[in-house]
Amino acid sequence: MTVLLLVPLILPFLAPPLARRTLDRLAPATALPVLTASALALAGACVAALGALVLTGLLTLPAFAVLGELIHPLRTPSDYLVLPAAMAATGVLTLSAWTLVRSALRQTRAFRTARTQADRRPAAGDLCVVDSPHPDAYALPGRPHRIVVTTAMLRSLGPGEREALFAHERAHNRAGHHYFLAAAELAAHCHPALRTTRDTIRLAAERAADEAAATAIGDRRLIATAIARAALAGHASPSTRPDFAPAAATGPLPQRVAALLEPSGGRSRATRRTALLLVACAVLSVVAGATGVVDFHHEVEIAQGEEGP
Repeated sequence: MTVLLLVPLILPFLAPPLARRTLDRLAPATALPVLTASALALAGACVAALGALVLTGLLTLPAFAVLGELIHPLRTPSDYLVLPAAMAATGVLTLSAWTLVRSALRQTRAFRTARTQADRRPAAGDLCVVDSPHPDAYALPGRPHRIVVTTAMLRSLGPGEREALFAHERAHNRAGHHYFLAAAELAAHCHPALRTTRDTIRLAAERAADEAAATAIGDRRLIATAIARAALAGHASPSTRPDFAPAAATGPLPQRVAALLEPSGGRSRATRRTALLLVACAVLSVVAGATGVVDFHHEVEIAQGEEGP
């Protein structure tokens, strides 16, 4: 049982390189849900495994065995392995919960501030212009969706570049990219290896919006120029937007520009084996974690006298 519960803690370390290669081999709009679902599966399996390890360690102690209505403490192959693993799992879960709550509170405050600021300004359709000396532009979720852009950002771009930027942000709102970014943020707090995967998911969201904007505008070079100028204008400016509010000026800019300027308009999508490996990694993690939890439950039933050994 203990060995199975270790599998979901190890497999997420394979996710970052597989996620990057998946984004290289799939269209961004296809890669985004694949990456996000895989990250959530890996995160969920990890949390379940950690919880089972904590409970296993606790129920080996007589005091907690009594609270759990066990006839005898849970029997494990080696307390020298289980108890340290349970202590480590307790620390990891506590730290993850603390960082997640702190991040959620910070993001909630940032979203309320951004939403209040946008609602106070007159909007032209979905466009809201905020008077600020700091260049910034982002897609703000909520009802209704808004594209928030500062006056400084507008002054930094030409008319065509502004339309390209707006098309990019509208693509974010239409596709609901904030849901993917919020899910990636949640997964990143469950396992340290998934923090790098979170960055890849953010890049996938930006690449998907780049491609959608290029299709809407019909000029890939103009989209590349617009996001490059927006990034240069806002790179040193502070931003109060929440992390799940996507913005055109974020992500690895050279990689995004290079993808937009490819003569064919996209990379070859023939090879998808890496994406299948990522999905298989997530499925294996879930299966191993679920099997470990089921075995743990079986051992608890035996200790409660509900089932024979």
